[in-house]
Amino acid sequence: MATLEIRDLHVSVEADNSTKEILKGVDLTVKQGETHAIMGPNGSGKSTLAYSIAGHPKYTITSGTVTLDGEDVLEMSVDERARAGMFLAMQYPVEVPGVSVSNFLRTSATAIRGEAPKLRTWVKEVKSAMEQLQMDPAFAERNVNEGFSGGEKKRHEILQLELLKPKIAILDETDSGLDVDALRQVSEGVNRVHASGEVGTLLITHYTRILRYIKPDFVHVFAKGKIVASGGPELADKLEAEGYEEYTKGGVTA
Repeated sequence: MATLEIRDLHVSVEADNSTKEILKGVDLTVKQGETHAIMGPNGSGKSTLAYSIAGHPKYTITSGTVTLDGEDVLEMSVDERARAGMFLAMQYPVEVPGVSVSNFLRTSATAIRGEAPKLRTWVKEVKSAMEQLQMDPAFAERNVNEGFSGGEKKRHEILQLELLKPKIAILDETDSGLDVDALRQVSEGVNRVHASGEVGTLLITHYTRILRYIKPDFVHVFAKGKIVASGGPELADKLEAEGYEEYTKGGVTA
């Protein structure tokens, strides 16, 4: 069973000619087949956690460990992390001019699988995944995210998730900027991946609306750079009703 283990993770960034600590001792374990939702106010460090795990150069790991199946993730390059089974769906997916979606997806699948997928099988695989996400097949020939709406960019992220089949998927505010229909389509894609039982999901969000479609096994409250409370789906309901004030004032841990 694939397992992502984060232990006492501290992360800093350079800002205004000084070093600022963002993550202040994060402990979390995500196992294959589990869905963990991380919720918290703006500036609490949720996205920093996602990008630090993925290897963004802006963030400096000052102490702590991140392992995937016992292997040291922090010693891996970004592409090595992806090949090891890590996947990040970004809050703001970037545009890649000059690279078509079809070429991007097949190149990515080749890197992950170790060999190029057979073309006929691959075309069917992509077509089926796009149909389920209600994506126009013409998107496959467009440049990656160039001119895409917010919903189209997020559906493309989930298309990658479905085709690349990682061990651990980190979804950074995948619900941001989505209308009701796009939210449902994206959520259904995440649920299809979860139904395989082969992917551990770390879902980062501000709001509970996506949790109406994606049912988490665990909910964690993030505040001031660390997890300050954990529980089941009922914790998300409490946050919806009461907000984060209880946790941002400090001291509460569960």
